[in-house]
Amino acid sequence: MSAVSRVRAPFEAYLQPRILLMLALGFSSGLPFILVGSTLSLWLRTAHISRTEIGLIAYATLAYTMKVLWAPAVDRIRIPLLDRMLGKRRAWMLVSQIAVAAGIAALALCDPTHNLTPVVIAAALTGFAGATQDISIDAWRIEAAPRKEQGAMAAAYQLGYRLAILAAGAGALYIAQFVSWHVAYLSMAALMGLGILAVVLAPRLEEERQAIAGEQAVDHMSQELGLHGEAAQIFKALYRAIVAPFVDFISHHGWTALIILALIGTYRIPDFVMGVMANPLYIDLGFTPATIGTVVKVFGVWITIGGTIAGGLAVARFGIMRALLIGIIASILGNLVFAWLATQNGNVLALTVAIGAENFAGGFAGTALIAYMSSLTSTAFTATQYALFSSFYALPGGLLKGLSGFAVDWFDAHPAITHIFLGPDSGLPSKTAAYVPFFVMTAAMGIPALLLTLYFLRRGAGPNLRPHAASA
Repeated sequence: MSAVSRVRAPFEAYLQPRILLMLALGFSSGLPFILVGSTLSLWLRTAHISRTEIGLIAYATLAYTMKVLWAPAVDRIRIPLLDRMLGKRRAWMLVSQIAVAAGIAALALCDPTHNLTPVVIAAALTGFAGATQDISIDAWRIEAAPRKEQGAMAAAYQLGYRLAILAAGAGALYIAQFVSWHVAYLSMAALMGLGILAVVLAPRLEEERQAIAGEQAVDHMSQELGLHGEAAQIFKALYRAIVAPFVDFISHHGWTALIILALIGTYRIPDFVMGVMANPLYIDLGFTPATIGTVVKVFGVWITIGGTIAGGLAVARFGIMRALLIGIIASILGNLVFAWLATQNGNVLALTVAIGAENFAGGFAGTALIAYMSSLTSTAFTATQYALFSSFYALPGGLLKGLSGFAVDWFDAHPAITHIFLGPDSGLPSKTAAYVPFFVMTAAMGIPALLLTLYFLRRGAGPNLRPHAASA
């Protein structure tokens, strides 16, 4: 292969029609999460809803971390009529997208100042439908492209998701300010049409019947229990839907499955934990809301998009495991740059550099991790296994990030720790200086993932990744 061909090869994956479809599906996936999360909380606060009630309504997003509970249904149940017309994956995508659009439209018709109950119901419906949409989109994304294109598919998904953040975040806020919140949410419901159009245009996937690990043992157990007829069928169906995806994963990877889960669970911890304290840092450094909005919300989003594209190219050019290694190193360095930012006393250039470094790293690492998790799934249980991985990667960081404020306050109360990094005469206020050891600590949280990635690289190409053949 010539040098020009080697350079061009990673870009060719982005020219596939399925990449544009994935871009629209990623956009459709991002809209409901933002609209029942941060954007809804802003609307409710402007309606003078109490912080306690806003916090409780935010539980609508819990569906995204609990989706593994009903992912087996998406894997096994076929939707009547639509399944025959569209195939299993597209049928589930279409139904969930229609439910999301209906939920967002229902929110648009609510008036939180007079009655909060409809808002709670509509937000819960939208969150559940959005999480179900994610299950089906992830399954289609993995099954629709071969392993070598999973980096490009992941990058396209993340790019669409980030554009949705702009639309459902800044876009909805502008509409709300100049027109109304009701029109803003109706506009967002209409934008779900992009995802629905992508489903209609998406190719139908060929569905292969694969042997299910442990099925013969289940047949024997069913006989031993004296189950016959419908009872035996229900017993086997429950095994295929709930137990078999995990048996398949463990039987394929053996004891290495535990190390794989450890890598997935630790990979994004630095970003999750540091992210909670980023906004307080900006305020404590004296940056104005306008500056934060320009640098963090506008410049930062586009840098993240650049990182996602670079991550997809790296997966295609260097392979998944090497891209994972680059991603975790970049994440560690991004956290260290934030430690440096804490010493810069409101320097806008320093803020721009820090946001650029951390957001690029986050986009790169996110794409690499999505491609990695996608490569681990079996086409017999794509939805369930990927839902397991995506829930697992979010859980450790989600639990630890709640302690981030406590950690900064602890460092603030123990200046001797800060002096180790800055010296006793740094001249920084204690509340600002306390962020330095905190971000050094979050950077160190990436070391376990770094070591696990190096472990798999030393073993070879990776932990026996499964190849996915395109079905379209």
